[in-house]
Amino acid sequence: MQQWIKKISFYHVSIKTLTLMGFGLVALPLVFAFLYSANQVNKLSEQGTTAIFNVAELVENNRQVSQTLTRLERFASQYVVLKEHELLNQYLERKAALKQILVQEFSQYNDEQFRKIIQQYNNKLIEIDQLIQVNSVNSISLEQLQRYFRELALVNQQLALHSNKVINQQASNMENSANQVKRTMLFSLLIIPITLLIAGIFIVLITLPLKVLLGKIKLLEQGNFQQPITVDGSIEIEEIAEALELMRSRLHALELQKSSFIRHISHELKTPLAAIREGTELLYDNSVGALNNDQQEITHIIRTSVNRLQRLIEDLLDFNIVLDSTSLQDAEVINLAKEVKSALELRILDLKRKQLTIIQKVDNITIQCNSKQLSVILDNLLSNAVKFSPENGIITIKSWVEEHLLHLTITDQGAGISSHDYNQVFDAFYQGSTAHNSQIKSSGLGLTIVKELLMRLNGTISIDSSTKSPSYTTFKITLPKAQLISPLSVTHTEPDSL
Repeated sequence: MQQWIKKISFYHVSIKTLTLMGFGLVALPLVFAFLYSANQVNKLSEQGTTAIFNVAELVENNRQVSQTLTRLERFASQYVVLKEHELLNQYLERKAALKQILVQEFSQYNDEQFRKIIQQYNNKLIEIDQLIQVNSVNSISLEQLQRYFRELALVNQQLALHSNKVINQQASNMENSANQVKRTMLFSLLIIPITLLIAGIFIVLITLPLKVLLGKIKLLEQGNFQQPITVDGSIEIEEIAEALELMRSRLHALELQKSSFIRHISHELKTPLAAIREGTELLYDNSVGALNNDQQEITHIIRTSVNRLQRLIEDLLDFNIVLDSTSLQDAEVINLAKEVKSALELRILDLKRKQLTIIQKVDNITIQCNSKQLSVILDNLLSNAVKFSPENGIITIKSWVEEHLLHLTITDQGAGISSHDYNQVFDAFYQGSTAHNSQIKSSGLGLTIVKELLMRLNGTISIDSSTKSPSYTTFKITLPKAQLISPLSVTHTEPDSL
């Protein structure tokens, strides 16, 4: 799709220009269809108006011809019977009026049949004139005259029938024109999918680079600074991509510096710390001579501080995993139950020392993610649960899958977390309010590491806790790309069986 878009010649323009071009190309077919349809409807309206006037005029002309013919016959018959010259003049006036109607009104239709009928009309009128004016009035019989007028009435009937035919033709033409306009209007509807297609093309032209840019930003959000940011699009999009690429390169350089610094400082601290720890253990075990009570107490304090410092260095190394994303790009299919088991085995001494019971309600689940990241997440959550659990307490681990989303909870019976501390517990080096009144000591980096890693895995973490009796704390994490293999299995691990 992107390669196809790159071939469009006007792609490297501003969003404003692209929007105006899209609006113009979408509006142009619609305006054309509207004007064309309006013109066709206007023509149909004019044709309908003309047809109505023509029909009305034709009906009126037929009425006048029939009426004039009736009067013409009456005056001719009266003249033959009464033999008055005034009646002859009335006859001649009506004949002239009839000829005028036939010539002026019916000749305008430019119809061959009308011309033939009018010619027949004139021929019959000439025959009647010859009968009346050439022959002596005393020699004309009324029956003879009426016979001529019956023949003229038949011609008038032909005129009326042909007039009806012309009217029907006008109606048929109107119907055909209306159908043509209807087809034109329906054909104009095809403009709508064309305009939608054009609009869709321009929407893709505008939004696709934005979606690509958003994907690049999400990679930065997840700490992936290795992939260069290059986006083809409008001028503004390319400028934003260039700015993001500059920011990415600087962030990548800073990340490498941080990772390098933490690795070196941790290494430099662990080397002398190992010597201090060995020496302290020798003193604490009286390997170099017996110590009095004060010396033994000081040695205990040093030993405790050295262990705490070692844990802090280990947390710093775990935190470096979060910073050093270059080693965490590969995802693999992991069995959750095995990862939980491995995490518990790392804490087996702490669990035995506090006589903790582990209840596992864990489905047989596989999940696609980075195994090192997942092990660090589980280790920190279990470590946190062990630290804050009371002696002979219970730690409950549950997991299930909903719509390919893993849900994992770890619950301990510790003193609980106040609701106003929910957000702060994920801050680096934060010590909760319970830590100030207990013997529990930690670096304050564990939950920070968990949250950072979950963010990079597109997961989430939430807290549910109560400080009232019976107190508890539950950490719930969600991770995508999970699959249920077999139903729930429940195991109880007692302290003695660890």
